[in-house]
Amino acid sequence: MRPKRCEPCRGGALTALSALVLLADDGRAFAQSSNASRELPPIEVGGGQDLARRKLVAPRRTAKPPSAGRRVFVNSATAQTPDRRSVASSAKSQPGMASEITISGEELNARPFTRPGEVLEAVPGLMVTQHSGEGKANQYFLRGYNLDHGTDLAINVDGVPVNMRTHAHGQGYADLNWLIPETIAAVDVRKGPYFADEGDFASVGSVHVGLIDRTKGLAQLSVGSFGYRRLLGMDSARLGDGALLVAGEIGSYNGPWDIPDNARKLNGLVRYSQGTATDGVSVTGMAYTNAWNSTDQVPQRAIAAGFLNRFGSEDPSDGGNTNRFALSGRIAQSDDLGSWKANAYVVKSQLDLFNNFTYFLSDPVLGDQFHQHDDRLMLGANVSRTLNGSLAGLPMQTIFGLQSRYDAIDLALSNTFRRGFLADIRSDKAGEGSVGVYAENTLRWTDWLRTSVGWRGDYYAADVTSRFNANNSGRADAALGSPKFRMVLGPFHQTEFFLGAGYGMHSNDARGATTTEDPSDPATRLTPSPLLVRTKGAEVGVRSRIVPGLDTSLSLFILDQDSEILFSGDAGDTSATRASRRYGFEWANHYRPSSWIDIDADLAMTHARFRGYDSEQAEVYASLAGYPEAQIGNAPGNSVPNAPAMVASAGVTLGEKTGWFGALRWRYLASSPLTEDNAFRSAATSIFNGRLGYRIDNGWRLQLDVLNLFNTKASQITYAYGSLLKTDTLYNLCTSGAAPMSICQNGVMDYVLHPVEPLTFRLTIAGAF
Repeated sequence: MRPKRCEPCRGGALTALSALVLLADDGRAFAQSSNASRELPPIEVGGGQDLARRKLVAPRRTAKPPSAGRRVFVNSATAQTPDRRSVASSAKSQPGMASEITISGEELNARPFTRPGEVLEAVPGLMVTQHSGEGKANQYFLRGYNLDHGTDLAINVDGVPVNMRTHAHGQGYADLNWLIPETIAAVDVRKGPYFADEGDFASVGSVHVGLIDRTKGLAQLSVGSFGYRRLLGMDSARLGDGALLVAGEIGSYNGPWDIPDNARKLNGLVRYSQGTATDGVSVTGMAYTNAWNSTDQVPQRAIAAGFLNRFGSEDPSDGGNTNRFALSGRIAQSDDLGSWKANAYVVKSQLDLFNNFTYFLSDPVLGDQFHQHDDRLMLGANVSRTLNGSLAGLPMQTIFGLQSRYDAIDLALSNTFRRGFLADIRSDKAGEGSVGVYAENTLRWTDWLRTSVGWRGDYYAADVTSRFNANNSGRADAALGSPKFRMVLGPFHQTEFFLGAGYGMHSNDARGATTTEDPSDPATRLTPSPLLVRTKGAEVGVRSRIVPGLDTSLSLFILDQDSEILFSGDAGDTSATRASRRYGFEWANHYRPSSWIDIDADLAMTHARFRGYDSEQAEVYASLAGYPEAQIGNAPGNSVPNAPAMVASAGVTLGEKTGWFGALRWRYLASSPLTEDNAFRSAATSIFNGRLGYRIDNGWRLQLDVLNLFNTKASQITYAYGSLLKTDTLYNLCTSGAAPMSICQNGVMDYVLHPVEPLTFRLTIAGAF
């Protein structure tokens, strides 16, 4: 027997939920009235500049307040319509967790930022940094994870995965330097392993970037400090029954570094779209190339002793070059039973990185620079089917999906000197394919209770051919099944409660799953790592709009990972770590008291620890006996390096569609342990960025961005590990043979850091046509 409806909640709950359905739900929503609205109505949503076209089964819905699950902002550097579903991007559904939000492209572009990847800092609790040049992938921090360059944070752009498996530099490498921020329509954010359609790298979170379909013509020029130059042009035109969008940018940047970055970027996008989000098609082509020098992290002792200034470099030849070419297509159709969507993509990319992180630790004469080469062809296709129906008179929606991907990869790691070849370390050809199937059923039990139950199965297979050591060649495969569950209670007085639990996974580097001998020392045997790693998590949350104009949410989460085994691209072998646990909370607030002011404030706190005892680290610690200065930072412990306990941000954006506008933003990354024994800790980073501009009604805009407004001397990223400089006393002891081998292999434990750029100005003039 179905539970009796709560009479005191009946009017308020239905009114609030009806409003959410109409505005928060640019997709197939659950209707809330007592008779015909028990069905799941089809909804059409237009992309680009088109007005949303909605075809609803339930009549007479008039309430249209702002959505609790969406940030919509119209005062931006671009002229796009707020948060529009792009063609074939899939319709937006109701939030399934309190931490699930959609951020419009307008809000993203209203924020001052230094580089393209930093637009993702609009995601509550997510911090984006850079420690090595303007062409290398950013470093991401979320929910107590140092996600390196993307591990456990799945990023998709227009349905195409950005994370790279079995990558030369790091598993899950996610480079966004090719993203043109002005082409973003909306960003859909989910966190935790509770969604059946989220697979590899999505355990901590997933970010889906949708692109615009149409735009007003735009020509934009930006100039700024330290040789910053950017020229952007974009326009769209009607072509047949659809629209053709073209965008391109040219950019250069030197930075404040003693060795100029000399970054030179060329980027372009062509996109054809037709129809709506539920009945449409799009084809997108992208091309990108970039070359740069890089000032990597430098040892604090060299700065303190005056051998380097804050913006100096230990190896002036570090840097790299990259390119990316992509073609993708998407289609969506609706019918009497529901809807279906499919997409396919092909990406050709190449990356060459030259880095020197330990200076003269391995080679006291020529130094420790190494070259990482990644050349890949990535193919993929996905399809899903949504069926709307009922069970015992209760509205129900069921989704079935299949996701597939194959990467053909050419990888190489070698020692270099000033980018010149010295010796091979390893070279491999790898083929890695995967198939994921999933199903999820959502059932509305009452007007105030909705549950989603899902399951996902993933199968991975990899074939690795080592060119130099046949013992490191081989095949590996693995499969995992992952159940998912979500429950939503409410709304009660414009407040909803959420519960989620589930299993997830991420893949490890395929080379780690087949390597049995150390590439630098074949006599050293290695244990292959698993190809897939299990994660599991749970989360409870609440989201409320009791205060008019204020959207606030609080989420408490826990996430366990069976291991944090990482393939070390610097050494060509696997670095094993233990199981871990993280728990904490995220508190996100977005307040719009009037049309010309927009305020947000987010706070995330996490407790992160390894589980169990690290016997291997204990052996390293014991080998350094007699040298207490070397033992500091090498003792076994349970602290997770670079896991920030707190991330906070806040900002205010002012202005209407024309006239004066501005923004002030603050980002804070708390101190975090840098070694397992917590002997080394990073300093907290607190940065302010500002913007002031004027926009006139004919589309012209003048804008000044001020980055690092108070010229704070902080670090983008700080690490602690052993390295060796020619100015170290230990260097002479090691080269003369006076110091034990274990001490020389460890080097001098020290902070190494990459500083935040100083006070920076960027002036932009843009005209619409």
